[in-house]
Amino acid sequence: MPPFVLSSSRGIAIPFAICCLGVALFSVMDAAMKGLSLSIGLFNALFWRALAGSLLGLVLMIATRQRWPNRAVLKLHLLRGVVVAFMASLFFWAIMRMPLAQAIALSFIAPLIALYLAALLLKERIGRQAIGASLLGLVGVAVIVSGRMRGDFDPDALLGAGAVLLSAVLFAWNLILQRQQAQLASPIEVAFFQHLVMLAVFSGVAAALQWTPALPRQGAWLLIVLAATLAFTSLVALAWAYARAEAQILIPVEYSAFLWAAIIGWLVFGDRLTMTTVAGAALIVAGCLIAARVKRSDPTPIEAAIV
Repeated sequence: MPPFVLSSSRGIAIPFAICCLGVALFSVMDAAMKGLSLSIGLFNALFWRALAGSLLGLVLMIATRQRWPNRAVLKLHLLRGVVVAFMASLFFWAIMRMPLAQAIALSFIAPLIALYLAALLLKERIGRQAIGASLLGLVGVAVIVSGRMRGDFDPDALLGAGAVLLSAVLFAWNLILQRQQAQLASPIEVAFFQHLVMLAVFSGVAAALQWTPALPRQGAWLLIVLAATLAFTSLVALAWAYARAEAQILIPVEYSAFLWAAIIGWLVFGDRLTMTTVAGAALIVAGCLIAARVKRSDPTPIEAAIV
């Protein structure tokens, strides 16, 4: 048994509740980052959030006396941090151009993409049922995208949809890496190094472009601290929950992000929820759940990736 995994015999009520909380916090963080990006610019928002998250993580690493990872684990942290840096950049660029609920719905395709990455990277076999599930998910994506092309066609929003799908590919790879990380590092260590590596990536890009991050206004600092705290807390909460309950129990909780995104998008940004978005999200979620129910002696790629 991995060092950070507890027996499931202790019950799932608390892990389930913590997972619900983690998904809700991530959804609020997405909204905070959308507002922050619109206010001070995407790259500024990403840079300052990564800095704030790194400082928070450093304090917690010292306070809880976390161990420093060995070279193999450090390489894994570095790889996942780079992947997440580009994944987050694409996703937050997209939500600046489209409703939050639509972006979240499109991102649900990631677990299905993880099926094929698992076959490529982990040499796992993809069955007919999983292939059918992925096709169902693609139909859901097509339904959502078709909704963006009706009426007043907005090319910028369509580019945003493309960015979400590219981000979903990276998120699927991130799920595969998370499978390995969960067995080797504590939740605080995972969250700290993810923010630290992202900060290094954004700093490197800024140096290469000879660009200096703008110092945010006083009001923006509140959003930066909020976004960093929400991101760090949700990462820790989800890592803790998935280490203590079976993935097949917690996977459906991930899709509650769509409800949070729809509510927050409507309240904060005045987004309108369309039937094509709801229908497309339902098809994608159905595909993910069908794929997750494939019976094998080992965990499915979706279950294994998230665990």
